[in-house]
Amino acid sequence: MLTIYHNPRCSKSRNTLQLIEAAGITPEVVLYLENPLNAEEIGSLLTKLGIFARDLLRKGESDYKGNNLKNPELSEQQLIDFMAQYPKLIERPIVVKGDQAVLGRPPENVNRFL
Repeated sequence: MLTIYHNPRCSKSRNTLQLIEAAGITPEVVLYLENPLNAEEIGSLLTKLGIFARDLLRKGESDYKGNNLKNPELSEQQLIDFMAQYPKLIERPIVVKGDQAVLGRPPENVNRFL
C-alpha cells in the first residue's frame, strides 16, 4: 500500500500521483494542507525518508522567512514543530511504502516503489 502526502496545486505532486496511478496503483491520498500532520507524524516521515527536518523545509515559503527558520541554532524538534504549525513548509510530495519513503522531487523518485 502506498500513501502520498499530496498538494493538488503542486505540479510535482500531481505528476508523482499520475506515475503511481499509471502503474495501476490506487494510493491513499493525504491532503496534508487540509489535514495538517502533527509533530509525531512529521518525525515518523523524516525517519522513513532518512533525512533531517531542515532537509524537508520549503525554504522559499514566507513562513520560512517570517519565522527565521534559517537560524542554525533551531533544534530538530523546533523545526518539526514549525512544520506542524505551518504545513506549507513541508516539501512535497512524500510517498510512503511501509517503513520507507521518498520525496517526489523529481517525480521519478517514486519509481522505486512501483
